[in-house]
Amino acid sequence: MTVHICHLLWSFRTGGLENGVVNLINQLDADQFRHSIICLTDYDAAFFARIQCPGVKIYSLNKRPGHDISSFWRCLRLLRQLQPNICHSRNIAAMEYQLAALLARVPQRVHGEHGWDLTDLAGQNKKYVLLKRLLKPFIHRYIALSKEAGNYLQHSVGVPAAKLSLICNGVNTERFTPGKRIDSALPSHLTNSNNIIFGSVGRIADVKNQQLLVTAYIELCQQQPAFRDNSALVIIGDGSSREKLQQQLTAAKLAEQCWLPGDRSDIATILPGLSVFVLPSLAEGISNTILEAMACGLPVIASNVGGNPELVSVGHTGWLFSSNDKTALMQLMLQCQQAPQQLQQMGSNARAAAEQQFSLDTMITAYRHLYLDVNKQQEG
Repeated sequence: MTVHICHLLWSFRTGGLENGVVNLINQLDADQFRHSIICLTDYDAAFFARIQCPGVKIYSLNKRPGHDISSFWRCLRLLRQLQPNICHSRNIAAMEYQLAALLARVPQRVHGEHGWDLTDLAGQNKKYVLLKRLLKPFIHRYIALSKEAGNYLQHSVGVPAAKLSLICNGVNTERFTPGKRIDSALPSHLTNSNNIIFGSVGRIADVKNQQLLVTAYIELCQQQPAFRDNSALVIIGDGSSREKLQQQLTAAKLAEQCWLPGDRSDIATILPGLSVFVLPSLAEGISNTILEAMACGLPVIASNVGGNPELVSVGHTGWLFSSNDKTALMQLMLQCQQAPQQLQQMGSNARAAAEQQFSLDTMITAYRHLYLDVNKQQEG
């Protein structure tokens, strides 16, 4: 029997959560599982095209801003039509629609906690905690991507340990591999340099805090001429603030050594050209971009939030700094530029950690067992 899983998401566009869904669908055995995706708002057809598994269907509820009750009924009708074995929601917005799955008599309902945004940093929003407690009786199994999320579900929401699984994201270490800068997809003026290139990947949003990285880089260049002459900055991703960040770098006369190209589908060919990966987020789950950077042999500088401490071993594969601490970030970036010899060894350590601890196969196996176990309970 093929297990039909319906993935319930806010939207399906470039992002770490969504990229994890792509990897999961592409890697699960198509003879055992089939998939549908329901987006509350919308989806990007080009991003959906990354799914290589045959027969996957995607639907959009076209939810309007605010409390759009009609989207709930559209979800209910769609679930009745699809008749999945399992409905797997991710994060709070999609979790609310598990009520539609209940009314549609979807046999098993699974929910994943992937991280937080600015309205719920570290899960401190009391309204969301109350809502999750109210929805708890309708969820059969929970998935936490980080220990922080697991502790939150157990101690704040009250999820029993028996209903909770910890499944860390995994990275495809065959696709994301170390390489030479000259062979990377960076612009030629960067590939032809020996500069220390700091890079970040992710949707440009307040919670990702790329503004901190840009501000820190500009101030370092202004304060340290040697840093300015021997460094570069790359930020991959798009969002409403990208143009503002570009303008700041241009005003500081740094545009020629900075590259902000927007969204890219060739991240695996860009990362090997970088020297150091930087993730300054205010909140995180388990960052796919950190894992991809580690697999490409890059040391990592990351904010000490969410699952980042579970990925970055301080002094071994990278460094952590206190959230939103510009001075600490500047000190670490300057240290990298002044002592580049340490970067190669830390990058090798990062690659080894990605292979040994965070492989995609480990993640896929964990989800496979969970889905089959949940479905077996349905049949029982």
